[in-house]
Amino acid sequence: MLDHVFTDAIGALRDAFELALLERQAFEEHFQSDVLLGDVTWQTSYGLPGEGLPPRVQADITCVWPTWSQTAYRSWYVEEELGESPKIEIEIVFRLQRLGNAPDPKVVLDALPSRSPKLGGDRLVRSGPTIESIHSHDLTECEYAIEISYDGVYELDEACLADGSALDAHFGSLGGWIASTLVRAGDLDLLYMPPADEATG
Repeated sequence: MLDHVFTDAIGALRDAFELALLERQAFEEHFQSDVLLGDVTWQTSYGLPGEGLPPRVQADITCVWPTWSQTAYRSWYVEEELGESPKIEIEIVFRLQRLGNAPDPKVVLDALPSRSPKLGGDRLVRSGPTIESIHSHDLTECEYAIEISYDGVYELDEACLADGSALDAHFGSLGGWIASTLVRAGDLDLLYMPPADEATG
């Protein structure tokens, strides 16, 4: 296993999601490196158990380790002196999909928190919603989706750099927060289309 603070953060997030009994979406996890810029990105998706495929509500999580964070981390690792603290850029997108009609964005926003719990010394902040309309190939059917994203950064202090287990305490509350936000979104009185396995069955 690669010994790196970014992979430690990924492990801490996975543990938090599993403890919250969230269900990872198959084939939706990616670990990528930008060969031009040097950024490393981890993406994954989680939903509530028993939601079908695709789930009615899901959380898409993206963590980016920028190349300048790697430079700062390497400097600390080699010289054992912390200058600028490395940061992980985090985006969590809550997606309500398979909707039978266009949702009222105010209804959805009113049900969701404006910020995440604290991650270290900061929080993720909610942005405005995006609404999609997805048409069938012959335009006879249409379903909708709405996404609300939370963005921010997690700053790694020297304690986290020295001992990756310190990340568990910082990320531990995130799994429960995602689970409760998915439940609140799923409890909204919205019309949903059946999952793909039922629609084709």
